[in-house]
Amino acid sequence: MLKKIVLLIIAATLVGLFFHFNLNQLLTLDGLKGSMEQFSQLRQESPVLVIGGFFALYVAVTALSLPGAAILTIASGALFGIVEGLIIASFASSIGATLAFLVSRYLLRDSIKQRFPERLAAIDAGIEKEGGFYLFTLRLVPIFPFFLINMLMGVTAFKSWTFYWVSQVGMFLGTFVYVNAGTQLAQIDSLSNILSFNLIVSFALLGLFPLIAKAIVNMIKKRRVYSNWTKPTKFDRNMIVIGAGAGGLVTSYIAAAVKAKVTLIEAGEMGGDCLNYGCVPSKAIIKSAKIAQQIRNAHHYGLEDTTPEFSFKKVMARVHQVVADIAPHDSVERYTNLGVDVVKGYGKLIDPWTVEITYPDGNTTRLTARSIVIATGARPFVPPLPGIEEVGYVTSDTLWNEFAKLDTAPQKLVVLGGGPIGSELAQSFARLGSQVTQVEMAERIMIKEDVEVSEFATQALKNSGVNILTSHQALRCELRDGKKYLIVKHQEQELALEYDQLLCAVGRSARLSGYGLEELGIETNRTIQTNEYLETLYPNIFAAGDIVGPYQFTHVAAHQGWYAAVNGLFGHLKKFKVDYRVIPWTTFIDPEVARVGINEYEAKQQGIDYEVTRFDFAELDRAITDSATDGFIKVITPKGKDKILGVTIVSEHAGDLIAEFVLAMKHGLGLNKILGTIHSYPTWAEGNKYAAGEWKRNHAPATVLLWLEKYHTWRRG
Repeated sequence: MLKKIVLLIIAATLVGLFFHFNLNQLLTLDGLKGSMEQFSQLRQESPVLVIGGFFALYVAVTALSLPGAAILTIASGALFGIVEGLIIASFASSIGATLAFLVSRYLLRDSIKQRFPERLAAIDAGIEKEGGFYLFTLRLVPIFPFFLINMLMGVTAFKSWTFYWVSQVGMFLGTFVYVNAGTQLAQIDSLSNILSFNLIVSFALLGLFPLIAKAIVNMIKKRRVYSNWTKPTKFDRNMIVIGAGAGGLVTSYIAAAVKAKVTLIEAGEMGGDCLNYGCVPSKAIIKSAKIAQQIRNAHHYGLEDTTPEFSFKKVMARVHQVVADIAPHDSVERYTNLGVDVVKGYGKLIDPWTVEITYPDGNTTRLTARSIVIATGARPFVPPLPGIEEVGYVTSDTLWNEFAKLDTAPQKLVVLGGGPIGSELAQSFARLGSQVTQVEMAERIMIKEDVEVSEFATQALKNSGVNILTSHQALRCELRDGKKYLIVKHQEQELALEYDQLLCAVGRSARLSGYGLEELGIETNRTIQTNEYLETLYPNIFAAGDIVGPYQFTHVAAHQGWYAAVNGLFGHLKKFKVDYRVIPWTTFIDPEVARVGINEYEAKQQGIDYEVTRFDFAELDRAITDSATDGFIKVITPKGKDKILGVTIVSEHAGDLIAEFVLAMKHGLGLNKILGTIHSYPTWAEGNKYAAGEWKRNHAPATVLLWLEKYHTWRRG
């Protein structure tokens, strides 16, 4: 901080000296004309000194963003001629601009990054990708104040060397115009004589050249990508979508809604993993397990504790019934009525516009479309442990059918994985009577959350009967005397965990093979590689959902589905970049853990000057009435500001409560707006208002309140 203050003092001193000695009067057209004879004489007497001094003055004026750079450029032509003057002015202006750029970075970037971390990160990402191109365009058009460009670019992550050479090249033509004018100084009455309206228009048109060049390059790249393929003259469909999960369903629905002819291809069940194996069945069993736990702890509600009596088969039957009840929302009939051509079969890309469909009976057909969207989702990842295939396991996809065959919950269940899926299922089956051991290789479960949230979740699972083994690495599976074991390593010692069922919940991997991606050369690296518009290598082939990432959430897949549909159908007119700024997620353990934005750990990692506001549900009337006071709301804000950077909620209904903060963050509403909003009493949603109230209380204006106290004392006489 001290170094920055010193630098500011030096800069201010130099600026002050500049005006104190009336150098600003010299850097006018009249001042230049009046001193030309003296400068010419000095140059004849000491050419090196004059050139060096002129160069240093030019660099200083540009670096300090002082007025007069245009006059100095003219002076370089008048004093040194077209060739020598152009060399001096070109290099001096570029070096000075780079110094101004570096000073701006040193003085401003850190503070702006702390105040606007998300916006600056987005700008930095764009600068990293195409910053040189945009700077070059701006440099070609002298109507943009160069000193402002220097300062703004300095705040970004633009590379210094790139900034220098792009400025050197981009400003060359404009510099030439002024230097050339300087060779005819006597004929110039004002700067408008140089930069006429026609010349400004010419420069503006010149500034369009990089944009036109970029469009031409993109067109050439596009032609090159498609060079080995023959594009159909007509198409059967406007769009073909492969995969009827959340991403594919939303994509095809939107396409049909705007009256495009769209075919949706699905080889498995409509609704994808979420409906059939993930979100829906897991939440159904979580509810049954929670009721069982409430019966065991009925004293919380003034009732007698009781051991719940239930049929595990009926519990699993209810899970399947819930899936069946929701299935019509995603059914073939519904989407057909919405205007989607739904085809049951297996889709494979043949060329950038053709999909081959293999029907269940083995017959095939081919359809062409202008745009194709791949939304094939992901499957549970099964670690390649020695013996795992021989001994057996289930995943979050297969357990629903496998466990439906059981009369009772698995007596000994080992859950491999401490993420959201593993934690949800571990708690649920423990509450339904299984002896559950959860194995996690990391030092804690739910590693992406703050430490206190992870510890809270750990205690919640332990209270439900889960035996949690963190820092335990799975090595292999073994069968000993007819019993199944998972062998794990902890502190260099091996431990054998006996199980009836092993549930693998260590993550999910994108479904990439069998869809023709390899044959078309579409790049994959765990997921399909796409740009910000969800385009693959081929601009007419898009991808959405878990197969893309970066978040494997149903709501994100649906979010991407909108962009895939709109960009696929209307991208030739207008493209939309996917907006990932405000993504919420919830882990449905009991109590739930919901989050949006950054948490405290991430704020520290990003170097943000932040504050934490916390509200404990032990203070909420509705939580007290429901005997569910465990949990809290934790809000991250910039120091002294009510802007919401991130929120974590741990409580019952956390997944619902987070929605208000998602809305606020999406539309730039701060905690003061939430505090000023009426919330029904007594509800859980009041917790959000009280959290905002905590922030307000912590930022009460102490001096104003002190004077108000004196005022009221005076009013009492």
